[in-house]
Amino acid sequence: MKLPVIKHLTSFIEENDQDYILETIETLEALTEVPSLKDEELDVIGELISNMYGALEVDKMIKEGTPKKDALNIFMKRVLGSIDK
Repeated sequence: MKLPVIKHLTSFIEENDQDYILETIETLEALTEVPSLKDEELDVIGELISNMYGALEVDKMIKEGTPKKDALNIFMKRVLGSIDK
């Protein structure tokens, strides 16, 4: 996951609507079923999907009252903590 990408997507959600992200995730997930995709292409799609889900999580925290900067930091600490385990 890339913090700058999640931050940008979170701003996009704030300016638009999370439905755009949800529909994009559905589209990307459908693309993963294309049999001719290479592993590298699947990795890129997977990274995009995970960043979008991350942005949705951050957006949820913001809507619950967490300041944006804190929400981003909390989320990334949670991600890094799960990687270390």
